[in-house]
Amino acid sequence: MRDIFYFGAMLTLVALCFFAFLAGFVDAMVGGGGLIQLPALFILQPQLALTQTLATNKMANFMGTLVAAARYLNRTKPNWGLLAPALPAAFSGSLCGALLVHWINDKSVFLPIIICALAAVLLYTVYQRELGLHPKDKPLSKAKGYVYGVSIGLAIGLYDGVIGPGTGSFLIFAFIVVYGNDFLHASAHAKIVNCVTNIAALALFICKGAVVWSTALPMAAANMLGSYAGAHIALQKGSKLVRVFFIVVVTALIVKLVLDLPGLS
Repeated sequence: MRDIFYFGAMLTLVALCFFAFLAGFVDAMVGGGGLIQLPALFILQPQLALTQTLATNKMANFMGTLVAAARYLNRTKPNWGLLAPALPAAFSGSLCGALLVHWINDKSVFLPIIICALAAVLLYTVYQRELGLHPKDKPLSKAKGYVYGVSIGLAIGLYDGVIGPGTGSFLIFAFIVVYGNDFLHASAHAKIVNCVTNIAALALFICKGAVVWSTALPMAAANMLGSYAGAHIALQKGSKLVRVFFIVVVTALIVKLVLDLPGLS
């Protein structure tokens, strides 16, 4: 009986690692890995408390995001002047969001707003066929660049701390539209900012002892492998492939959130 239980537990962990790899692969390119990894944890580890599930997912995702960010840093030249105001703002926003979430009784009230925002992003991306395929020079004054960086970091950091799904996709879109990045460089910038937004929430989870390390560490290793593979393919194939992935993932995210609406789930 003990052998059967052990075999079942190992099989579950292997399945979780598979989904973590897939999540890391997708997330490294266009964000949205939580669309894959978090539901897998809910389904395959139903005995975990909500905070344990979220903490374990965040830990695995953070490690994969670090690998993707390092891979992009090694092959692209991030605009640190652009990122400098966004990074501390993103950390502050994420920390505030992680603290705020304890006072929010029902996050589902935000779903219609998120769905509308993602739908607008999707329609704009599909309509603007050249969007993000090539970098565009958008000269901004130092003051404007600072204000935009702080606004993007604070708003999306807060969103990531409170809710989360689609954070990477929103970041990529912001860097393309506001700064004229192509999809490849927008993905690189998004990964760096996403690392910072993850740190704040993850630190709180670790302090509260919510991470299930026996599950989180194998999933983290799988997510790291997937992130490396996803970033490698993005760097090899360029912005055209990343754009296609972006459209597919945002569409899937919209469908998932619509199904999560009260009365449909």
